[in-house]
Parts: sequence; structure tokens; C-alpha cells
Amino acid sequence: MPDIKKLIFLLLIAAIAACTGCKEDPPPPDEGGLKITGVSIPASLNIPAGGEVTITGSGFAAGDQMVFVLVSDAGKVYTATVASVTGQSAGFTLPAGLTSGTYSLTVKRGTDSMVLGTLTINVVADNAIPDKPGMTLKGVVYCDGEGIPGVVVSDGAEVTVTDSKGIYYLPSLKQNKFVFISLPGNYEIAASDNIPQFFKRLAGGNSVEQHDFSLVHTDNNNHVVLAMADWHLANRNDDLAQFSNGFLPDVNSTISSYASAGKKVYGVPLGDMTWDAYWYDNNFRLEQYLIEMKKVNCVMFNVMGNHDNDPYVQGDLPPEAPFREIIGPTYYSFNLGQVHYVVLDDIQYINTGGAQGTIGERNYSDVVVSAQTSWLAKDLAAITDKSTPLVIFIHAQLYGNPTLNAGGEEVHSLALNNGSTLLQMVQDFSEVHFVSGHTHINFTIDGGAVMEHNTAAVCATWWWTGKTGYANNQVCKDGSPGGYGIWEMNGKDLKWHYKSIGKPSDYQFRSYDLNKVHITAAAFAPNSDDAALSEYAGVYASPNPVNDVLINVWGYDPEWTVEVSEGGTPLTVERVTAMDPLHIISYEAKRLNAGATPTSSFVTGNTAHMFRVRASSATSTLEIKVTDRFGRVYTETMTRPKDFTWSMQ
Repeated sequence: MPDIKKLIFLLLIAAIAACTGCKEDPPPPDEGGLKITGVSIPASLNIPAGGEVTITGSGFAAGDQMVFVLVSDAGKVYTATVASVTGQSAGFTLPAGLTSGTYSLTVKRGTDSMVLGTLTINVVADNAIPDKPGMTLKGVVYCDGEGIPGVVVSDGAEVTVTDSKGIYYLPSLKQNKFVFISLPGNYEIAASDNIPQFFKRLAGGNSVEQHDFSLVHTDNNNHVVLAMADWHLANRNDDLAQFSNGFLPDVNSTISSYASAGKKVYGVPLGDMTWDAYWYDNNFRLEQYLIEMKKVNCVMFNVMGNHDNDPYVQGDLPPEAPFREIIGPTYYSFNLGQVHYVVLDDIQYINTGGAQGTIGERNYSDVVVSAQTSWLAKDLAAITDKSTPLVIFIHAQLYGNPTLNAGGEEVHSLALNNGSTLLQMVQDFSEVHFVSGHTHINFTIDGGAVMEHNTAAVCATWWWTGKTGYANNQVCKDGSPGGYGIWEMNGKDLKWHYKSIGKPSDYQFRSYDLNKVHITAAAFAPNSDDAALSEYAGVYASPNPVNDVLINVWGYDPEWTVEVSEGGTPLTVERVTAMDPLHIISYEAKRLNAGATPTSSFVTGNTAHMFRVRASSATSTLEIKVTDRFGRVYTETMTRPKDFTWSMQ
């Protein structure tokens, strides 16, 4: 112990001696010799172009130069001259041409200078807008303080266009509780929780409300849209783990790849992001969906599905209240680059028997109600150039799943109750694409100027086939892998393809050696029996030793070609309707094996994007070549026999 005290004493003596032999640290040098003190600048500043700025501080002089340098681009420099000075402040006019952004601010006087700090400037428009008789909504749409003419503005019923100064007026009854803009091409707007804030919520009543919209310039002429149908997150079937471990890394990798190539990327969830039946039992509603949605690294334009309604509430509009409160409007439009996009709610929710604490029947009608079609007519009328590509996002499909007639020709018919009305409304446009979800399958209807792209599901078969103890894959009812659509837009040139989760973009078909496809309980559902399984296995319940090969091309449309050769000799390829055998063993067989009955809505269905070819032997190698409408070629060297397993490609 005495040794420790001695050591401490010696250390103290050494410290005192060291301090006695040195001077205090010199004060920081006066930057450039300027005697400016007590400077305080705001962290952010909302100010119109040419507005007056006041900086707090002592020692400023008239004629001082205020230099603004854009933090994100040091080449953009703006200078203002101090015009007024008091003992505690300096005043000057915002430099001409300065745009919204974060700037470093330096004061200069002759050869002397001093860094004052950084501030974020939002250049706003002069919003002193007079009232007009009969107009209950007004505002200005602007960028960097300048009004933007020709922007379409709506309350969901009335539609108008901003004038030369970016000002709009609407005689709104405020029934829809929103005012929103149709975001113009090559502009963006701030997002909250990944949702672009192109809308403002209304207070209601008869008073005049002013709602302004601040936009920023961007170049999205070359952009990408990700169409993501039917997430069905409900905190069941290991869905959150499958979502996090499968979908999220895949979609974020896709986003990163396009972004690194200089392309803007936008997401469109196509409805049924949640599952109304589990809103309350599993405590997973739109609030929880929002948490997961924010993990996707791009802004999201949401579409409402039938399962995104409150199951405790009857009717159409009242059950939408949570969606409106948490997400935003249920129908609207926007422009990216040279493409006009429309989002519609084509579900008229009924929900017979729904009441507080009681989930109703959750029944609904597939229809775009008249209030929306009335709005849509006005929105489309504002698009004067009918060569503008038109993309309409809906949840429930426009057409039914196509079939083939006896001659092998495709047969399809409208499924949406007022689908003919929608087709009539878009007939003046030269290129129209309806992009839908709802069915958990892929199909494409090519009607010439009008096409529908029904997009298979992110959740595949409601997360069942990837559930722990099941097939450890993600396969939809038609055999499509779980995935999403990728739309690449360059001006008015549109290209698209389906991206399977966990697979490269060139994974566009799967082949089956039908000699190996024999679905028995012993092989795929040992806890069940052949009698139960055969109900779902269909023709695959029996052996098929005739050397047939089945090819499932999930992105197929009539502009695609499917070619197969054997030893250099072309084989005859026939388009057929058939069930996908992989889905049968991944869902129905696994359900039976677990002692459960397959849900009728989830079972394998016939699909018309199937192709059959007959080889000359059971062991020959086939060359399969699939070419899409854009000339992209996908191939497989099919070595036979090819095993039929849950993990097959």
C-alpha cells in the first residue's frame, strides 16, 4: 500500500512539472482575421426565390459576400451581398438561381473569409393566393420557388390543371378527404415511410383550404417499375421470415442493380398486402405492413386489394378508412418520364355480417365503381397526346385466365364486371397496359393496343409451399415461382419480364420429363394415400411412359416462341392447358401429408402457358429455346431422364 501512495505522489509531481514547463494551448486562429462572433444560422429555411435572409451575429459589414456552396455538388456556388447590418445581424437577398438543397455558408470580406456553417434551404413559391368564389381548395405546385404549369390536380371527383404560375383552384365538396396531384414526369416529391406525398389530407367543412406541393427536378425518362402482387403478410406460415430472407434481399438487389446503372426505380404493390381475416386475430394490419414495406429500398405507389379492407366494417367506403388513413388515396394517377400511370381500386367490398368485433363474410364485387370511372374520364382527358403509354394498375384482373379451344387457339373473356367500360375509356390511346394481381398466377392477354399482365404473387401460394416442413420452395398455383414484374421504361419504349425470387432474370421456364412425373402417396405424401392424392394429381396419378416433355413458360404471350430440338432435329411443340405437377406435390401433397385438406382456392389449376413435345426416346437430350417478344432468348439443355423433385429447376 505505501508503494502505491509513493507512485501516485511521483506521478502528481511529474504532471505539475510538465504543466509548469508549457504554455496554454493557443486560441484557434481568427479565420481570415474577421471579427464576427455569436453567429447563429437556422438548420433549415423555407423561403421564396429572392426572399430576404437574416443571419444573427456581430461584426458583419455592409458589402460582405455570403457564399453558398451546394454540399452535394461543390461546383454549384451562389453569392449574395450583405445589404443591411445591425449590431446583432446581417441581412441579404437569397441569391438568384439558388435551388433547394443543403449548403455550406461562408462569409468573405476582401481576402478574408470565415465558415459560418451549413443550412438546408427549401425554395418555396409565393403562396399568397387570393380566394375565388365557389372554390374551396386552392394552392400552388412548384419547384425551387417557381410555379409549374399544366399539373393535373384532383380531389378524386373534380380535376383541374395548374395555370402558368402553378396555381390551382377546385370547387371541392371534400367528400374524398384528399387533394392530390398527378405527379408530372421528370419530377419527384418527398416521401414519408416510402410513400410519395403527392396528396394532402383535407380538414373538411366549407372553409377554403390551401394545399401547396413542392416538387424537385429529376430525370426519370429512363426508369424501372416493380409490380409486386399479393404479399399477404399476416404473421402466419413463416411469412415474415420468408419475406425477409427471400423477397427482401432479392428485390433490394434488383433495385440496387438498376440504381447503380443510373435508373430511377419505383415500386407498385398490387393489392392484398395484408390479409383481412388475420387483421385482428394475428394483430397484423396495415400498420404492420407499413413496417415491412419500408424495408424495400424505393418509393411505393400502393394499390388497394380486397384483403386490405377492415373486416369488422360493412360496405365499400367505410372499410377503406384504415387504408386511407395509413397509406393514402385508393385511386390516383402519376407520371414517370413519358408514361402515364393510373391506380384504381376495382374492389367493391360488401362484407356481409361485419360488425365491431365480428369478421363478416369478406365478400366483394370486382368492379370499378362509377365515382372512379367518372374521375378516370377526366384524368385521361387531360392527356392530350394519346400516344402516351398508359399503364393502369388494378388488383383484380381485367380478364379471366385464358384457355385453349379444341383447335389450340386461345380463348379469353372479361372478368371485371365493368371491364368493357374501362376498355372503351382507353380506346383512344395507342398503347395501354393493365397490370393486375389477385389470382396468384401469371397470364398475359394481348389485345393489340390493349394488354393485360396478370402478375403472380410475392407470397406464391399464400406462403404455404415455403412454410417449415413443406416443400421449401415458393411456387404459385400455375407453377410460376413466387416473384414480381419488372418494367423497364425508356421514353415511350416499354419492356417487361417476370422475376422469380432467388433466381436470375433469365429463369423464364421449367421443363418436366413426364416419364418421371408420377405422383403417388408413397413418393410425396407417405402419411396419406393414393385415393386422397389422386383427386388432386389428375393425369399425373398414373405413369406416363410415352416420352412426353412439358414446358411451363410463365411469362408467355402470343409473341413468344418455344422451340425444341432432339439431336439437331426440330420437334413439334404443342401449346396445351395443363396443371403444373410441381405445385401439386408442393402444396396438395404436403397438405395431405400433414393431415389437412387442401384449401380449394389454393389448389393447382389448369394454365395455358404450357407446351408439350414428344421425344423419340426416354434418354435423349433436348435443346429447349424460348424467345420472348423482345428477342431475349432463354435456353436449357435438358438431359433426360430428368428427376422430378420439390427442388427442381
